Amino acid sequence: MKKTILLAMGLLLAGFMTFAQGDLTAAPDGGNKKASVSEQIGITNITINYGRPAVKGREGKIWGTPVAHYGLVDLGFGTSKAAPWRAGANENTTISFSNDVKIEGKDLAAGTYGFHIILGETDNTLIFSKANNSWGSFYYDPAQDALRVNVKSQPLDKSVEWLKYEFMNETDNSATIALLWEKRMIPFKVEVDVNKVQLASFRNELHTKPGFKWQSFVQAANYCMQNNVALEQALAWADEAITARFVGQKNFQTLSTKAGVLARLNRLGEAKALMDEAVPMGSMVELHQYGRVLIGMKQSQEALKVFKTNYDKNPNQFTTNVGLGRGYSAAGDYKKALEHMKVALTQAPDDLNKNSVEGMIKKLEEGKDVN
Repeated sequence: MKKTILLAMGLLLAGFMTFAQGDLTAAPDGGNKKASVSEQIGITNITINYGRPAVKGREGKIWGTPVAHYGLVDLGFGTSKAAPWRAGANENTTISFSNDVKIEGKDLAAGTYGFHIILGETDNTLIFSKANNSWGSFYYDPAQDALRVNVKSQPLDKSVEWLKYEFMNETDNSATIALLWEKRMIPFKVEVDVNKVQLASFRNELHTKPGFKWQSFVQAANYCMQNNVALEQALAWADEAITARFVGQKNFQTLSTKAGVLARLNRLGEAKALMDEAVPMGSMVELHQYGRVLIGMKQSQEALKVFKTNYDKNPNQFTTNVGLGRGYSAAGDYKKALEHMKVALTQAPDDLNKNSVEGMIKKLEEGKDVN
């Protein structure tokens, strides 16, 4: 009898302890897992925090059931009488965007949103709610909707046991985010105006610590050149790199950057004059790289002049001999190119460069351009 009483008291106390939770860290209840997944599009951070329920033998009994109900329903708790699915488990599933984005072609401002779905057999309405700290969908309020978009679900051949979100079909300016659970996937596309976001970031950062270095202005201007965007802004940044008080410097990198922007703007005469000023300031490596750029632009005679200038400043070096070899080859003088390449072979600093030069020598002996 005494043993039975003690057992009953133990069960009763355990029941009380279920409601008397403290602040200690414990796993989520209900056999769910907590998860977070993040990815960048350009410099825009996207993070999804969610609870992961498991199928737990309920294949065919997930969708369109109380587990993941279709439409809007009264869940019998909270303030919402017409609640969507919580798109996960436990607390709100949240999606954060560090910059403005487009969801399925519709604008959504930067921020953190509670994520809900009005499910259907194939048609679904995704809801991005300004309310992001509730439990489930019990307090869902349509007045807090920031955006709704409609998407279609897709069947999966293989069952996914634990609900998960994945990034897929990534490009430079977009990605598809997909919810996958059991044998269903619900995907939606996120797009970012990468150049707009990046330029705004540059403008902001150049007013802070990075703006105290000319290299930062060169970096920003080069980004514009490489992506052929905001060229007038790039020209202003290139000028800052050269002339800004305390920061600006006139050197090969700053002058060649401005020349590159001018060339993009089709101000070719100004660009050439600036490069003529820059070349005497260039280091051996800078001039070698510039010569290779000119070869890539099919300006073989200009490239040869730069390689000759580099050789005169840095005579009989591995880099300058290779440069003249490339320059003469581009100009069609394979005999002189071969002479310099053979000298460069004896100066090769490592096996990788030695093998590269041997390959170029072989091409020249076969009467082929090495570039």
